[in-house]
Amino acid sequence: MPTTIGRAVIEATLHTDAACPWAYSAGPALRVLEWRFREQLSWRLVTIGLREELSQAAAASFDPAASLLRHRTFRERYGMPFGLVRKARLGGTGRGCRAVVAARLRDPGSEWRVLRALQLAYFTTSLLLDDDEAIRAALREWPGLDADGIVDALDAPQVTEAYERDRAEARSAAGTAAEAQGKTSTSDGPVRFTAPSIVFRDDDGELVAGGWQPLLAYDVLLANLDPAIERTPPPESPEPLLGFFPDGLTTAEVALLLARGPDPIADLEGAEQLLLELAAAGTVRRVPLGQDALWLTSG
Repeated sequence: MPTTIGRAVIEATLHTDAACPWAYSAGPALRVLEWRFREQLSWRLVTIGLREELSQAAAASFDPAASLLRHRTFRERYGMPFGLVRKARLGGTGRGCRAVVAARLRDPGSEWRVLRALQLAYFTTSLLLDDDEAIRAALREWPGLDADGIVDALDAPQVTEAYERDRAEARSAAGTAAEAQGKTSTSDGPVRFTAPSIVFRDDDGELVAGGWQPLLAYDVLLANLDPAIERTPPPESPEPLLGFFPDGLTTAEVALLLARGPDPIADLEGAEQLLLELAAAGTVRRVPLGQDALWLTSG
């Protein structure tokens, strides 16, 4: 998420987990919120910690084929890159969430890049989020991230304390609109938000978008919180988008960012054609990722 500048109109708290395919597939909608509303949203990231320690029964129930088929369904339905790479086993997500929290404490704002790095790696490689060395290797691929410092701090007392605060906040969804919609879970006891729940707050109150939601749901909540909120329109080409998002965009993200109208419909093929033309001209770089790619400026 971009750094906010000046007075933020609305605070947006994202409850998420790097291993949730719903949260990963919400990437295009989240990128539109960032582009469209800019500094009018002040973002907070709360890690859920979906699986801390696996029971023997949970580990024994892991079906790698079913997992791959589920990811294929997400790939076909929402378009984000999936590598369909077999995982060796079911893994916990607590260590990955701790990496996000450690980054937030060491360098506020960098937690968003760590989350992005772990999501892309988790869904396109064999990465397991309870493997410290695998997390370290994934973060080393991202310039500017202190992979060693982050991983070495995973069990630091301040990281543990902040992570447990995140987990408690994520498990405070009882009585919210998310629970009314059936977008919560009690998988480990308390009623918790499912990823990617967003709580929008301003001085007059809060509105909750529980779990996965279409872009229009976020837009209507923000319009109700502040009817005067300004919207940056989509650009005519992908180039301004890649300048705004220096860590790159997937084709699905570019497609929704370019889509127009009050209820925009993404054109993946059209977006890819525009991106390929820019790549052929040398202004855009294509990095293969799963069945798709991460597109970056060539500069």
